[in-house]
Amino acid sequence: MQRILDTLSGSGKLQSDRKTGLVLLNMGGPESLEDVEPYLCKLFSDRHLIKLPGGPLLQKPLARLLARRRAPKSREYYRQIGGKSPLRDWSERQATALDRQLGDRWKSYVLMRYSTPRAQEVLWQMRDDGIDQALVLPLYPQYAGATSGSSIADFQQAAAVLYPDLSYAVIPEWYDWPPYLDALVMRIREGLECFPADRQAGVPLLFSAHAMPQKVIDRGDPYLSQVLATVRGIMQRLPDREWLLGFQSRSGPVRWTGPSVTTLLDKLAVSRQTEVLLVPISFVSDHVETLYEIDIELQAAAFQRGIKHMVRSPSLNDHEDFIDALAELARHHLSLNCS
Repeated sequence: MQRILDTLSGSGKLQSDRKTGLVLLNMGGPESLEDVEPYLCKLFSDRHLIKLPGGPLLQKPLARLLARRRAPKSREYYRQIGGKSPLRDWSERQATALDRQLGDRWKSYVLMRYSTPRAQEVLWQMRDDGIDQALVLPLYPQYAGATSGSSIADFQQAAAVLYPDLSYAVIPEWYDWPPYLDALVMRIREGLECFPADRQAGVPLLFSAHAMPQKVIDRGDPYLSQVLATVRGIMQRLPDREWLLGFQSRSGPVRWTGPSVTTLLDKLAVSRQTEVLLVPISFVSDHVETLYEIDIELQAAAFQRGIKHMVRSPSLNDHEDFIDALAELARHHLSLNCS
């Protein structure tokens, strides 16, 4: 792991003989179609994620305007995937599975950045449960200031006010954690089984990560380098196979990390490739970017280009090997931070 783990509050070192809270941080999502616009407003109000023109004073008014404009299109996306984001459901299923795996000395909590449950609710629940030490685990394997950084800062600020006696340490990134890479490889193997056995070896892997504004990367954000490191870790386990890396969820008049996934679909089509396995690597759970953007939009884009069989590898969700990977990660970092 590249980034130093910091105990941000409390007595310093954690104690191995005390019950530990495992706080799972995630972005969240609208839980109904009516919740889409308020959710987008919270999203656009976060200056870690997007700095709207006019400075902090104008951020919220502009966020409300932008959310109102974006809501109809976003609402249709969520309508097509069941009327809400499944992210909270998957996060809670992961927490339940982790509690079974970790045992009685641990208790897992789900905390969403832009939807419920928020930091205040989770910290009060931890206090009521008698949890006075915790590990904070963002469910973003690759660190980015706009995702992990924002969620960590949100937790830190709330804890300082609501639960200053809580001792906790943060696991800011785990992009190169070997059991996580092993779980990704298993999902890739499962995806390849959707192709005829005699053609599986020739199916290229098209990795897809969430795009980031290039100016953020140019300022030193480690997200892109960590995405590349994740891909390298996978390909060390799957040698001698063609692969490409593209980026999705690009919008707005800024320069984004590239190439886009659609650009790479063009490249595959030119080479007369009719089969491809698309592998999301910056998402650990199904949500709108996998269920709508990949499974509907990009699937249609691939077919239009003559790629007749594009399969998405399954998301990690609550697969047993992924839960094992997170549990091992938690145990490992608790031992690093114990006195």
